[in-house]
Amino acid sequence: MHMKHEIITPDRIMQLAHAFLGAKTLLSAVELGVFTVLAEGPLDIEPLRKRIDIDKRGARDFLDSLVALGMLDRQGDRYTNVGDTDLYLDRNKSTYVGGMLESLNTRHFGIWASLTMALRTGRPQSGARATGNFPALYADQATLEIFVRSMTVRTLPAARALAAKFPWPAYKTLIDIGTAEGCLPVEIALAHPHITGGGFDLPKVGPLFDDNVRKHALAGRLRFHPEDFFNEPMPAADVLVLGRVLHSWDLATQQMLLKKAFEALPPGGALIVHDRLIDDERRFNVDGLLFSLNMLLMNAGGSNFTGADCIGWMQNAGFRKMRIEPLTAQQSMVVGLKQ
Repeated sequence: MHMKHEIITPDRIMQLAHAFLGAKTLLSAVELGVFTVLAEGPLDIEPLRKRIDIDKRGARDFLDSLVALGMLDRQGDRYTNVGDTDLYLDRNKSTYVGGMLESLNTRHFGIWASLTMALRTGRPQSGARATGNFPALYADQATLEIFVRSMTVRTLPAARALAAKFPWPAYKTLIDIGTAEGCLPVEIALAHPHITGGGFDLPKVGPLFDDNVRKHALAGRLRFHPEDFFNEPMPAADVLVLGRVLHSWDLATQQMLLKKAFEALPPGGALIVHDRLIDDERRFNVDGLLFSLNMLLMNAGGSNFTGADCIGWMQNAGFRKMRIEPLTAQQSMVVGLKQ
């Protein structure tokens, strides 16, 4: 009797190795405004090519690649958006998530070509930004706007889950540390009319925060606190949130921020840390692990961490009754109380 042997092919390896080709095609399409133009209606190849300002050579291959990737549809020579790209990649819709893709395109894609060098040297590859110099990052208005839009896209699913899962009726005030344009406090305030508070970030972000708060008619309940958490204490509130902040800094800075949060909270107050936590076994959450490599590339001390890591740091800062809860498929929260 002959045993059947499993045939092992390199297909899975090759698919992963070539994944960047499709990713960059999508990122360039967002940069060129393909989906925003087609949201106005279907277009034949020539008028579409002219609207997005690309050369004839490569235009058909580019657009048909988007069709093959499932990002566009085509009937004859006429191209149209598909359902999800029309909803989420049209810059004129409130559902636009392309801000995150713009950030991946401008800040991340090129730097990842230097991953081997970062691994060999242990040093980031992002130049002046490697020191975590957010004031320098925020100095250019266009870069600032791309960055805060990407933060909103990344934060929104977690913010909506947090609005539903945390016991907000037990608290009255909230401050979001590193708030960008205030996605998280806006979502919490919309879901819980008794909550007041706001967001804490560098002064340059203030006008974008204020615009977003006004857009949601929350200016009477949420305000911006323009400070640098390295130089100033955190504002006092019943609940403080550190969302996707700690991973940008080294361990000493993470512990300093947690201690400042503890000092700003009243007795009975709560700190919420939400992020792409690495699973404690460090073998399942590929998203958290890859974004930790992203921190290696982007700055001098940051990395993602496990829930157990975060609980240990919070305990050292004085927090008690810590717990971990999932928020989305990618993000979880660690909650600690000041007793």
